[in-house]
Amino acid sequence: MLGPGQTTDVLLTADQPPAHYYAAARAYQTAQNAAFDNTTTTAILEYKSAAACDSKNAKFSAPVLPSLLAYNDTATATAFSVQIKSPSQVQIPTQIDENLYFIVGLGLINCTVPKSPRCQGPNNTRFAASMNNVSFVFPKTTSLMQAYYNGIPGVFTTDFPPVPQVQFDYTGNVSRGLWTPSRGTKLYKLKYGSSVQIVLQDTSIVTSEDHPMHLHGYHFYVVGSGFGNFNPRTDPAKFNLIDPPLRNTIGTNPGGWVAILFVADNPGVWLMHCHLDAHIFLGLAMAFVVENGNGPLQSVIPPPADLPQC
Repeated sequence: MLGPGQTTDVLLTADQPPAHYYAAARAYQTAQNAAFDNTTTTAILEYKSAAACDSKNAKFSAPVLPSLLAYNDTATATAFSVQIKSPSQVQIPTQIDENLYFIVGLGLINCTVPKSPRCQGPNNTRFAASMNNVSFVFPKTTSLMQAYYNGIPGVFTTDFPPVPQVQFDYTGNVSRGLWTPSRGTKLYKLKYGSSVQIVLQDTSIVTSEDHPMHLHGYHFYVVGSGFGNFNPRTDPAKFNLIDPPLRNTIGTNPGGWVAILFVADNPGVWLMHCHLDAHIFLGLAMAFVVENGNGPLQSVIPPPADLPQC
């Protein structure tokens, strides 16, 4: 399974009878009552010794179309994903400096302009999205990195909550009073070289869904996943700390969670967001400020003199 913007390197053993074979993919859809593109994309894998399409005298065998799964087959998608591992043992930090717990999901915000085209939610509301109940607001005139490097005030704050501001049954029947996130441009500070563990927890607000979460500036190890609410007392014992896969995008289990781990060794401002384009602009994002370390090799380099102005 691949999420939007996600990549996977694979090795294929060509041990089938020489012929033409379809490679096919279809959507994986987990959000309830949400429209999606249900078409199938295909390519053809052709053995060199197979009959060519433009050969006049050769018998051409029709490509074999593989059987495809149901659009919402979460069980099979999960069973496949958890088998992906690094090809050998990797070095995992044994001490966690930042233990973060981010809930991710949708929400509703009351409309201030009645009958606006943006107000497509129920009862004069519009859809929103958030992380830890904060719907991210992108700056309109100054970039986050520009504001951080030049010390420009008023563009962002560094008070993004490390854990949910209100604790509740994230994957259960959530009270409507918890469906409305606050809005803000909140970032979270990390010290250079700190070991960071993040549990990304899906919620059932509006609908549970597989959110492909992407982190700029880093790759991370996917050390664990599960369904329901993450249990900090029992679930870490199941983490794969031997050969976890290395990713820069990972989907949250619908109605579940995924745990990632990385070392903050790339200074600067780095966005973390859902890779579903619509969800980014609904506010399903946040950003990290990774502070400089020691010396120029561990510090943000100055912008070039010819950097174009926004």
